[in-house]
Amino acid sequence: MDQPKVFVIILNYNGRACLKKALASVFRMDYPNFEVILVDNNSTDGSFEMIKREFSKIILIKNSENLGFSSGNNIGIEYALERGADYIWLLNYDTEIEKNSLDFLVEEIEKNERIGIISPVILVGDSKKIWFSGGEIDWFKMKSQHQEKELQKNNFNTDYISGCAMLIRAEVFRRAGLFDEDYFLYWEDADFSLRVKKAGYKLAVCTSSRIRHYEKSQEKKASKSYWLVLSGLIFFKKNSPLFLKPWIFLYVRLRKIKNWKERKCEKTALNEAVGRAYQDFKNII
Repeated sequence: MDQPKVFVIILNYNGRACLKKALASVFRMDYPNFEVILVDNNSTDGSFEMIKREFSKIILIKNSENLGFSSGNNIGIEYALERGADYIWLLNYDTEIEKNSLDFLVEEIEKNERIGIISPVILVGDSKKIWFSGGEIDWFKMKSQHQEKELQKNNFNTDYISGCAMLIRAEVFRRAGLFDEDYFLYWEDADFSLRVKKAGYKLAVCTSSRIRHYEKSQEKKASKSYWLVLSGLIFFKKNSPLFLKPWIFLYVRLRKIKNWKERKCEKTALNEAVGRAYQDFKNII
């Protein structure tokens, strides 16, 4: 019997330093029925040209600007769905997978039609340290946290799946929609995971499937903080339970005051970036 068709989607933005290693690991996979889509967010480091020159079997899509995570991936997802994908595997460009990583994921998700998204256990670079084996959302402190513990069995008790390496059932997009393009960077995976759960699916982390994440983000610390704060504010505004709305409003006010005091004491790039995030959020709502 033919294996389900999987489209591997890698979103690239200036990932030349590690993209080649990621793609090489994908093409070493044992899994027989897959295609690779590389969506490039208008990279300026020559990575798109390198891939075009060295990987002839990849479907290449180049955007005219940096569209961010949600919009960039949505372009690849729509392309894959139009071509009959059974599953879509989103992979960060700074990952390296094992030969059987996808086999284990497909085997587990095929056994349970209630699973909408499944993730491998994600390790930190070449170490044995776990980067992601599940995720928790703290609604009171407005933050998320990766679970970093070894799993004895598959984890179905996760609030969200990391966008670093999520295998998604194709029908999920028809029921839960694509990634929310209000998120440029960060928190879009948590938002999507919640909508998938609301559509009646389970989330899972497969303990037998492993990949490595080298976390070669091109974002500078201040820029990363800006997007983490802004996208987090958008997430909690959209998704907080009704009974928590007053607390969220108060907590945001307290955080804004804290940031204002920090900027008065010391004007750092980080403090200024967080202040801009609060201001831009105010302009959005």
